[in-house]
Amino acid sequence: MRSKFYFPPFRNIKKYCLALLLACLHLTLLTNEARANCVFDEDQVKINIKDYKNRLHGFWLGQSIGNWTGLITEMDKIGSKSTMPFYTDNDWGKSDEPAFWGELVPHSQTIEFYLVSDGNHWGADDDTDMEYLYAHLHALHKSSKLTPEQIREGWLKHTYSEEDAPFYKKFDHSTPHRENFLWVSNEKARILMEDGFVPPETSNPKYNSKSSMIDAQLTTEIFGLLSPGNPQNAIDMAYLPIQTTATGDAALVANFYVYMHSLAFELHPSDILGENLKELAIEAAQLFPSKSTPKKIFEYVLSHYANNTDKQDWEHTRNAIYERYQVQSNDGYIYKEPFDSMINFAASLISLFYGDGDLKRTIQIAALVGWDSDNPAATWGGLLGFIYGANSIKNVFSETNLSDTFWIHRTRRNFPTSYKDEPGIDHFHEMANRETLIVNRVIEEKMSGCIDNNRENWIFSVN
Repeated sequence: MRSKFYFPPFRNIKKYCLALLLACLHLTLLTNEARANCVFDEDQVKINIKDYKNRLHGFWLGQSIGNWTGLITEMDKIGSKSTMPFYTDNDWGKSDEPAFWGELVPHSQTIEFYLVSDGNHWGADDDTDMEYLYAHLHALHKSSKLTPEQIREGWLKHTYSEEDAPFYKKFDHSTPHRENFLWVSNEKARILMEDGFVPPETSNPKYNSKSSMIDAQLTTEIFGLLSPGNPQNAIDMAYLPIQTTATGDAALVANFYVYMHSLAFELHPSDILGENLKELAIEAAQLFPSKSTPKKIFEYVLSHYANNTDKQDWEHTRNAIYERYQVQSNDGYIYKEPFDSMINFAASLISLFYGDGDLKRTIQIAALVGWDSDNPAATWGGLLGFIYGANSIKNVFSETNLSDTFWIHRTRRNFPTSYKDEPGIDHFHEMANRETLIVNRVIEEKMSGCIDNNRENWIFSVN
Protein backbone atom coordinates (compact mmCIF):
# COMPACT_ATOMS: atom_id res chain seq x y z
CA MET A 1 0.00 0.00 0.00
CA ARG A 2 1.37 3.41 -0.99
CA SER A 3 2.28 5.76 1.83
CA LYS A 4 0.22 8.92 2.10
CA PHE A 5 3.53 10.78 1.96
CA TYR A 6 5.09 10.94 -1.49
CA PHE A 7 8.86 11.06 -1.79
CA PRO A 8 10.26 11.70 -5.27
CA PRO A 9 12.99 9.43 -6.61
CA PHE A 10 16.51 10.29 -5.47
CA ARG A 11 17.53 11.54 -8.91
CA ASN A 12 14.64 14.03 -8.81
CA ILE A 13 15.61 15.21 -5.33
CA LYS A 14 18.98 16.27 -6.72
CA LYS A 15 17.19 18.24 -9.43
CA TYR A 16 14.91 19.91 -6.91
CA CYS A 17 17.83 20.85 -4.66
CA LEU A 18 19.77 22.22 -7.60
CA ALA A 19 16.76 24.25 -8.74
CA LEU A 20 16.29 25.62 -5.22
CA LEU A 21 19.98 26.51 -4.99
CA LEU A 22 19.86 28.32 -8.33
CA ALA A 23 16.72 30.20 -7.28
CA CYS A 24 18.38 31.36 -4.05
CA LEU A 25 21.50 32.36 -5.97
CA HIS A 26 19.39 34.31 -8.46
CA LEU A 27 17.57 36.10 -5.62
CA THR A 28 20.90 36.96 -3.98
CA LEU A 29 22.24 38.34 -7.26
CA LEU A 30 19.10 40.42 -7.74
CA THR A 31 19.40 41.76 -4.20
CA ASN A 32 23.07 42.59 -4.67
CA GLU A 33 22.31 44.21 -8.02
CA ALA A 34 19.57 46.30 -6.40
CA ARG A 35 21.99 47.44 -3.70
CA ALA A 36 24.64 48.22 -6.29
CA ASN A 37 22.10 50.38 -8.11
CA CYS A 38 21.10 52.11 -4.87
CA VAL A 39 22.95 55.36 -5.42
CA PHE A 40 22.08 58.60 -3.65
CA ASP A 41 20.84 61.49 -5.77
CA GLU A 42 20.64 65.08 -4.56
CA ASP A 43 16.85 65.18 -4.67
CA GLN A 44 16.53 62.03 -2.53
CA VAL A 45 16.50 61.42 1.21
CA LYS A 46 19.33 59.49 2.87
CA ILE A 47 19.04 58.24 6.45
CA ASN A 48 21.85 56.52 8.31
CA ILE A 49 20.45 53.25 9.67
CA LYS A 50 22.72 53.00 12.72
CA ASP A 51 21.79 56.54 13.76
CA TYR A 52 18.10 55.77 13.25
CA LYS A 53 18.36 52.74 15.55
CA ASN A 54 19.82 54.96 18.25
CA ARG A 55 16.96 57.38 17.71
CA LEU A 56 14.34 54.62 17.99
CA HIS A 57 16.04 53.53 21.21
CA GLY A 58 15.78 57.15 22.34
CA PHE A 59 12.09 57.21 21.45
CA TRP A 60 11.35 54.37 23.86
CA LEU A 61 13.59 55.74 26.60
CA GLY A 62 12.27 59.30 26.33
CA GLN A 63 8.69 58.09 26.15
CA SER A 64 9.17 55.99 29.28
CA ILE A 65 10.68 58.91 31.21
CA GLY A 66 7.80 61.16 30.15
CA ASN A 67 5.19 58.51 30.85
CA TRP A 68 6.29 57.67 34.39
CA THR A 69 6.97 61.29 35.29
CA GLY A 70 3.54 62.30 34.00
CA LEU A 71 1.84 59.44 35.85
CA ILE A 72 2.74 61.12 39.15
CA THR A 73 0.38 64.02 38.37
CA GLU A 74 -2.08 62.21 36.08
CA MET A 75 -5.63 63.48 36.72
CA ASP A 76 -4.58 65.46 39.81
CA LYS A 77 -5.73 68.76 38.32
CA ILE A 78 -8.69 68.56 35.95
CA GLY A 79 -10.31 71.97 36.35
CA SER A 80 -12.99 70.78 38.78
CA LYS A 81 -13.65 72.67 42.00
CA SER A 82 -12.30 69.86 44.16
CA THR A 83 -8.99 69.69 42.28
CA MET A 84 -8.24 73.41 41.93
CA PRO A 85 -5.94 75.29 41.88
CA PHE A 86 -3.87 74.00 38.99
CA TYR A 87 -0.21 73.12 39.46
CA THR A 88 2.45 75.72 38.63
CA ASP A 89 6.23 75.62 38.34
CA ASN A 90 6.37 76.24 42.08
CA ASP A 91 4.91 72.76 42.66
CA TRP A 92 7.83 70.99 40.99
CA GLY A 93 9.76 69.13 43.68
CA LYS A 94 6.86 69.27 46.14
CA SER A 95 4.56 66.51 47.36
CA ASP A 96 2.19 64.95 44.87
CA GLU A 97 -1.54 65.44 45.40
CA PRO A 98 -4.22 62.78 44.87
CA ALA A 99 -5.91 62.26 41.53
CA PHE A 100 -9.55 63.29 41.34
CA TRP A 101 -10.60 59.78 42.38
CA GLY A 102 -8.69 60.22 45.65
CA GLU A 103 -5.54 58.13 45.21
CA LEU A 104 -1.84 58.92 45.00
CA VAL A 105 0.59 56.81 42.94
CA PRO A 106 2.82 54.08 44.36
CA HIS A 107 6.03 54.96 42.51
CA SER A 108 6.66 58.52 43.73
CA GLN A 109 5.41 60.84 46.46
CA THR A 110 7.14 63.85 44.90
CA ILE A 111 6.48 65.73 41.66
CA GLU A 112 9.81 65.22 39.92
CA PHE A 113 11.43 63.27 37.11
CA TYR A 114 10.93 59.56 37.63
CA LEU A 115 14.00 57.67 36.45
CA VAL A 116 14.53 53.90 36.44
CA SER A 117 18.12 52.85 36.99
CA ASP A 118 19.97 50.03 35.28
CA GLY A 119 19.11 46.63 36.75
CA ASN A 120 15.43 47.56 37.04
CA HIS A 121 12.82 47.69 34.28
CA TRP A 122 10.64 50.43 32.86
CA GLY A 123 7.05 49.31 33.27
CA ALA A 124 4.69 49.19 30.32
CA ASP A 125 1.67 51.49 30.43
CA ASP A 126 -1.05 52.36 27.92
CA ASP A 127 1.18 55.14 26.55
CA THR A 128 3.76 52.56 25.46
CA ASP A 129 2.30 49.06 25.38
CA MET A 130 -0.08 49.48 22.43
CA GLU A 131 2.69 50.91 20.26
CA TYR A 132 4.77 47.90 21.28
CA LEU A 133 1.85 45.69 20.24
CA TYR A 134 1.49 47.32 16.82
CA ALA A 135 5.23 47.11 16.14
CA HIS A 136 5.14 43.44 17.13
CA LEU A 137 2.26 42.75 14.75
CA HIS A 138 4.08 44.42 11.86
CA ALA A 139 7.15 42.28 12.56
CA LEU A 140 5.10 39.11 13.03
CA HIS A 141 3.13 39.47 9.82
CA LYS A 142 6.05 40.95 7.85
CA SER A 143 3.64 43.62 6.73
CA SER A 144 3.83 47.34 6.03
CA LYS A 145 0.11 47.72 6.75
CA LEU A 146 -2.04 45.75 9.19
CA THR A 147 -5.45 44.34 8.33
CA PRO A 148 -8.56 44.69 10.53
CA GLU A 149 -8.37 40.99 11.39
CA GLN A 150 -4.69 41.16 12.34
CA ILE A 151 -5.41 44.06 14.70
CA ARG A 152 -8.36 42.29 16.31
CA GLU A 153 -6.46 39.01 16.75
CA GLY A 154 -3.46 40.88 18.15
CA TRP A 155 -5.56 42.79 20.67
CA LEU A 156 -7.38 39.70 21.87
CA LYS A 157 -4.16 37.70 22.21
CA HIS A 158 -2.02 40.33 23.90
CA THR A 159 -4.48 42.33 26.03
CA TYR A 160 -6.56 41.04 28.91
CA SER A 161 -10.30 41.21 29.29
CA GLU A 162 -11.82 42.45 32.53
CA GLU A 163 -12.62 38.82 33.36
CA ASP A 164 -9.25 37.11 32.75
CA ALA A 165 -6.90 39.91 33.86
CA PRO A 166 -4.53 39.13 36.75
CA PHE A 167 -5.26 40.46 40.20
CA TYR A 168 -3.48 43.73 40.89
CA LYS A 169 -2.67 45.64 44.08
CA LYS A 170 -1.82 49.29 43.56
CA PHE A 171 -0.57 49.61 47.14
CA ASP A 172 0.39 47.02 49.73
CA HIS A 173 -2.76 47.85 51.69
CA SER A 174 -5.04 47.79 48.62
CA THR A 175 -7.68 45.14 48.05
CA PRO A 176 -6.62 43.06 45.02
CA HIS A 177 -8.78 43.54 41.94
CA ARG A 178 -8.59 42.47 38.32
CA GLU A 179 -6.88 45.11 36.15
CA ASN A 180 -6.53 44.86 32.37
CA PHE A 181 -4.95 48.32 31.96
CA LEU A 182 -7.48 49.37 29.34
CA TRP A 183 -9.64 52.43 29.83
CA VAL A 184 -12.17 54.59 28.04
CA SER A 185 -12.20 53.94 24.28
CA ASN A 186 -9.55 51.21 24.44
CA GLU A 187 -11.74 49.26 26.85
CA LYS A 188 -14.84 49.73 24.69
CA ALA A 189 -12.96 48.65 21.57
CA ARG A 190 -11.75 45.42 23.16
CA ILE A 191 -15.23 44.51 24.33
CA LEU A 192 -16.47 45.05 20.78
CA MET A 193 -13.67 42.86 19.45
CA GLU A 194 -14.79 40.06 21.76
CA ASP A 195 -18.19 40.39 20.11
CA GLY A 196 -16.64 40.00 16.65
CA PHE A 197 -16.19 43.64 15.63
CA VAL A 198 -13.08 44.74 13.75
CA PRO A 199 -11.66 48.22 13.09
CA PRO A 200 -12.90 50.70 12.04
CA GLU A 201 -16.28 49.60 13.44
CA THR A 202 -14.73 49.39 16.92
CA SER A 203 -14.67 53.20 17.00
CA ASN A 204 -18.08 53.73 15.45
CA PRO A 205 -19.89 56.11 17.85
CA LYS A 206 -22.98 53.95 17.40
CA TYR A 207 -21.17 51.20 19.34
CA ASN A 208 -18.32 53.05 21.08
CA SER A 209 -19.49 56.06 23.07
CA LYS A 210 -15.89 56.93 24.01
CA SER A 211 -14.48 57.38 20.50
CA SER A 212 -13.91 61.11 21.09
CA MET A 213 -11.49 60.42 23.94
CA ILE A 214 -7.70 60.62 23.98
CA ASP A 215 -6.83 56.96 23.37
CA ALA A 216 -5.64 56.97 19.75
CA GLN A 217 -3.32 59.92 20.14
CA LEU A 218 -1.24 58.10 22.75
CA THR A 219 -1.13 54.67 21.07
CA THR A 220 -0.16 55.39 17.46
CA GLU A 221 2.68 57.95 17.33
CA ILE A 222 5.14 55.18 16.43
CA PHE A 223 3.67 54.88 12.93
CA GLY A 224 5.33 58.16 12.05
CA LEU A 225 8.71 56.69 12.96
CA LEU A 226 8.02 53.56 10.89
CA SER A 227 7.56 55.75 7.81
CA PRO A 228 10.26 58.43 8.02
CA GLY A 229 9.97 61.30 5.60
CA ASN A 230 6.61 60.20 4.25
CA PRO A 231 3.86 61.39 6.62
CA GLN A 232 1.04 60.53 4.22
CA ASN A 233 2.15 56.91 4.14
CA ALA A 234 2.56 56.99 7.93
CA ILE A 235 -1.02 58.20 8.28
CA ASP A 236 -2.15 55.47 5.89
CA MET A 237 -0.35 52.84 7.99
CA ALA A 238 -1.89 54.29 11.14
CA TYR A 239 -5.40 54.61 9.71
CA LEU A 240 -6.85 51.39 11.13
CA PRO A 241 -4.95 51.51 14.45
CA ILE A 242 -6.27 55.05 14.92
CA GLN A 243 -9.77 54.08 13.81
CA THR A 244 -9.66 51.18 16.27
CA THR A 245 -10.52 53.66 19.01
CA ALA A 246 -11.06 57.14 17.52
CA THR A 247 -13.27 58.96 15.05
CA GLY A 248 -13.80 62.55 14.00
CA ASP A 249 -11.69 65.20 15.70
CA ALA A 250 -9.95 62.65 17.93
CA ALA A 251 -8.72 60.79 14.85
CA LEU A 252 -7.59 64.05 13.23
CA VAL A 253 -5.48 64.90 16.27
CA ALA A 254 -3.93 61.41 16.28
CA ASN A 255 -2.94 62.01 12.64
CA PHE A 256 -1.28 65.27 13.71
CA TYR A 257 1.06 63.44 16.08
CA VAL A 258 1.84 60.74 13.50
CA TYR A 259 2.70 63.43 10.95
CA MET A 260 5.10 65.17 13.34
CA HIS A 261 6.87 61.92 14.19
CA SER A 262 7.29 61.04 10.51
CA LEU A 263 9.26 64.23 9.79
CA ALA A 264 11.17 64.33 13.07
CA PHE A 265 14.17 62.56 11.48
CA GLU A 266 15.08 65.93 9.94
CA LEU A 267 15.50 67.55 13.38
CA HIS A 268 18.46 67.49 15.74
CA PRO A 269 19.20 69.03 19.14
CA SER A 270 20.21 72.65 18.59
CA ASP A 271 19.56 76.19 19.76
CA ILE A 272 16.71 76.46 17.24
CA LEU A 273 15.08 73.08 17.90
CA GLY A 274 12.11 74.74 19.58
CA GLU A 275 11.50 76.93 16.54
CA ASN A 276 11.90 73.92 14.24
CA LEU A 277 9.34 71.96 16.26
CA LYS A 278 6.91 74.85 16.12
CA GLU A 279 7.29 75.02 12.33
CA LEU A 280 6.77 71.25 12.11
CA ALA A 281 3.62 71.51 14.24
CA ILE A 282 2.30 74.30 12.01
CA GLU A 283 2.90 72.09 8.97
CA ALA A 284 1.21 69.10 10.62
CA ALA A 285 -1.78 71.28 11.54
CA GLN A 286 -2.44 71.77 7.83
CA LEU A 287 -4.07 68.33 8.07
CA PHE A 288 -6.98 69.91 9.92
CA PRO A 289 -9.92 71.26 7.90
CA SER A 290 -9.92 75.05 8.11
CA LYS A 291 -13.09 75.32 10.20
CA SER A 292 -12.55 72.24 12.34
CA THR A 293 -12.26 72.30 16.11
CA PRO A 294 -8.66 70.97 16.15
CA LYS A 295 -7.62 73.71 13.72
CA LYS A 296 -9.19 76.41 15.86
CA ILE A 297 -7.67 75.01 19.04
CA PHE A 298 -4.25 74.83 17.44
CA GLU A 299 -4.43 78.40 16.18
CA TYR A 300 -5.66 79.69 19.53
CA VAL A 301 -2.90 78.05 21.58
CA LEU A 302 -0.22 79.07 19.07
CA SER A 303 -1.48 82.66 19.04
CA HIS A 304 -1.67 82.85 22.83
CA TYR A 305 1.89 81.54 23.09
CA ALA A 306 3.16 83.96 20.44
CA ASN A 307 1.54 86.97 22.15
CA ASN A 308 2.83 86.05 25.60
CA THR A 309 5.95 88.14 26.22
CA ASP A 310 7.06 85.85 29.07
CA LYS A 311 7.94 82.54 27.43
CA GLN A 312 8.40 80.93 30.86
CA ASP A 313 4.81 81.72 31.88
CA TRP A 314 3.11 78.68 30.40
CA GLU A 315 0.54 78.79 33.22
CA HIS A 316 -0.98 81.90 31.59
CA THR A 317 -1.82 79.92 28.45
CA ARG A 318 -2.99 76.89 30.45
CA ASN A 319 -5.40 79.06 32.41
CA ALA A 320 -6.63 80.58 29.15
CA ILE A 321 -7.44 77.22 27.54
CA TYR A 322 -9.21 76.13 30.72
CA GLU A 323 -11.46 79.19 30.55
CA ARG A 324 -11.96 79.09 26.79
CA TYR A 325 -12.70 75.40 26.40
CA GLN A 326 -13.62 73.76 29.68
CA VAL A 327 -15.63 76.67 31.09
CA GLN A 328 -16.92 78.50 28.01
CA SER A 329 -17.15 75.70 25.38
CA ASN A 330 -15.70 77.62 22.42
CA ASP A 331 -14.68 76.59 18.88
CA GLY A 332 -17.24 73.80 18.62
CA TYR A 333 -15.83 71.88 21.59
CA ILE A 334 -17.98 70.99 24.58
CA TYR A 335 -15.92 69.55 27.43
CA LYS A 336 -17.11 66.17 28.70
CA GLU A 337 -14.35 64.43 30.62
CA PRO A 338 -10.67 64.97 31.53
CA PHE A 339 -9.94 62.13 29.07
CA ASP A 340 -11.26 64.20 26.15
CA SER A 341 -9.03 64.32 23.12
CA MET A 342 -9.48 68.06 22.61
CA ILE A 343 -8.61 69.42 26.06
CA ASN A 344 -5.53 67.21 26.18
CA PHE A 345 -4.55 68.24 22.64
CA ALA A 346 -4.63 71.87 23.76
CA ALA A 347 -2.65 71.01 26.90
CA SER A 348 -0.04 69.14 24.87
CA LEU A 349 0.56 72.15 22.64
CA ILE A 350 1.42 74.22 25.70
CA SER A 351 4.27 71.91 26.71
CA LEU A 352 5.44 71.63 23.10
CA PHE A 353 5.64 75.39 22.52
CA TYR A 354 6.86 76.50 25.93
CA GLY A 355 9.20 73.52 26.25
CA ASP A 356 11.09 75.01 23.29
CA GLY A 357 12.83 71.77 22.32
CA ASP A 358 14.31 71.16 25.77
CA LEU A 359 13.60 67.56 26.80
CA LYS A 360 13.53 68.17 30.53
CA ARG A 361 11.53 71.38 30.38
CA THR A 362 8.97 69.91 27.98
CA ILE A 363 8.31 66.88 30.18
CA GLN A 364 8.19 69.09 33.27
CA ILE A 365 5.54 71.40 31.81
CA ALA A 366 3.55 68.46 30.43
CA ALA A 367 3.47 66.87 33.89
CA LEU A 368 2.31 70.09 35.56
CA VAL A 369 -0.18 71.40 33.00
CA GLY A 370 -3.12 69.24 34.13
CA TRP A 371 -5.74 66.74 32.93
CA ASP A 372 -4.35 63.45 31.51
CA SER A 373 -0.80 64.66 32.06
CA ASP A 374 1.08 61.44 31.44
CA ASN A 375 -0.08 61.37 27.82
CA PRO A 376 1.50 64.57 26.45
CA ALA A 377 4.52 63.93 28.69
CA ALA A 378 4.96 60.53 27.05
CA THR A 379 4.23 61.81 23.53
CA TRP A 380 6.73 64.67 23.63
CA GLY A 381 9.18 62.64 25.69
CA GLY A 382 9.11 60.07 22.89
CA LEU A 383 9.38 62.62 20.08
CA LEU A 384 12.21 64.54 21.72
CA GLY A 385 13.79 61.27 22.80
CA PHE A 386 13.87 60.24 19.14
CA ILE A 387 15.34 63.60 18.10
CA TYR A 388 17.98 63.48 20.84
CA GLY A 389 18.78 59.76 20.52
CA ALA A 390 19.43 57.38 23.41
CA ASN A 391 23.02 58.47 24.01
CA SER A 392 22.11 62.15 24.35
CA ILE A 393 19.20 61.40 26.69
CA LYS A 394 21.59 59.60 29.00
CA ASN A 395 23.80 62.68 28.99
CA VAL A 396 20.81 64.88 29.87
CA PHE A 397 19.96 62.61 32.83
CA SER A 398 23.57 61.76 33.66
CA GLU A 399 22.84 61.63 37.39
CA THR A 400 21.19 58.22 36.84
CA ASN A 401 22.51 55.16 35.01
CA LEU A 402 19.26 54.75 33.11
CA SER A 403 17.69 51.36 32.46
CA ASP A 404 17.20 50.17 28.88
CA THR A 405 14.87 47.28 29.67
CA PHE A 406 11.10 47.22 29.30
CA TRP A 407 8.58 45.09 31.21
CA ILE A 408 5.86 44.62 28.60
CA HIS A 409 4.12 41.90 30.62
CA ARG A 410 3.32 44.41 33.35
CA THR A 411 0.21 45.28 31.36
CA ARG A 412 0.09 42.89 28.36
CA ARG A 413 0.66 39.19 27.74
CA ASN A 414 1.87 36.44 25.40
CA PHE A 415 4.82 38.25 23.86
CA PRO A 416 7.70 35.92 22.89
CA THR A 417 10.37 38.00 24.56
CA SER A 418 12.70 37.55 27.49
CA TYR A 419 15.83 39.19 28.85
CA LYS A 420 18.33 37.24 30.91
CA ASP A 421 15.74 34.46 31.25
CA GLU A 422 13.06 36.85 32.53
CA PRO A 423 9.92 36.35 30.40
CA GLY A 424 8.06 39.44 29.30
CA ILE A 425 11.14 41.67 29.49
CA ASP A 426 12.49 43.36 26.37
CA HIS A 427 15.41 45.69 25.67
CA PHE A 428 15.07 49.05 23.93
CA HIS A 429 18.02 48.21 21.68
CA GLU A 430 16.39 44.99 20.51
CA MET A 431 13.07 46.75 20.02
CA ALA A 432 14.85 49.35 17.87
CA ASN A 433 16.50 46.57 15.85
CA ARG A 434 13.13 44.97 15.07
CA GLU A 435 11.53 48.29 14.21
CA THR A 436 14.42 49.10 11.88
CA LEU A 437 13.52 45.98 9.89
CA ILE A 438 9.94 47.26 9.64
CA VAL A 439 11.26 50.57 8.32
CA ASN A 440 13.33 48.60 5.77
CA ARG A 441 10.17 46.99 4.47
CA VAL A 442 8.16 50.22 4.45
CA ILE A 443 10.85 52.10 2.54
CA GLU A 444 11.22 49.33 -0.04
CA GLU A 445 7.52 48.53 -0.46
CA LYS A 446 5.84 51.90 0.02
CA MET A 447 8.49 54.41 -1.05
CA SER A 448 10.34 52.48 -3.78
CA GLY A 449 13.46 53.05 -1.72
CA CYS A 450 16.53 50.92 -1.17
CA ILE A 451 19.45 50.14 1.12
CA ASP A 452 22.88 51.10 -0.18
CA ASN A 453 25.58 48.55 -0.98
CA ASN A 454 27.24 48.92 2.43
CA ARG A 455 23.91 48.46 4.21
CA GLU A 456 24.51 51.74 6.02
CA ASN A 457 21.81 54.03 4.62
CA TRP A 458 18.24 54.09 3.41
CA ILE A 459 17.80 56.02 0.20
CA PHE A 460 14.38 57.03 -1.09
CA SER A 461 12.47 59.79 -2.81
CA VAL A 462 9.66 61.86 -1.34
CA ASN A 463 7.10 63.10 -3.83
